[in-house]
Amino acid sequence: MDRYTELADRYIAVWNEADEGRRGELIAQTYSEGATYVDPMMEGEGHAGLNTMISNARAQFPGHSFRRSSDVEAHHDRVRFSWELAPDVGPPAALGTDVGVVTDGRFSSVIGFLDQVPG
Repeated sequence: MDRYTELADRYIAVWNEADEGRRGELIAQTYSEGATYVDPMMEGEGHAGLNTMISNARAQFPGHSFRRSSDVEAHHDRVRFSWELAPDVGPPAALGTDVGVVTDGRFSSVIGFLDQVPG
């Protein structure tokens, strides 16, 4: 597994981590200090801001988890991959594609594009 795939999988693990303290540790391993995330529905900045944003998103979708649904494509310092948010059984509630900028092995920014959102 290459370093970009490992980073994308750790990114997914961050979104799936229910324990806020453990999620904070994963965020520090996955995002640089002043990292940003933005998609059409939410945004966060810095480790604490990202942790709060993810906690709020998790509260909206109890019983759901994220899964990477594509290979990770990378060139230069850019990474792109798709994901789905789904319950353990049943169709996905949301689909998306994220594009990240990698600085020193961590994301310095991620832009999320929502391909399918809950009705």
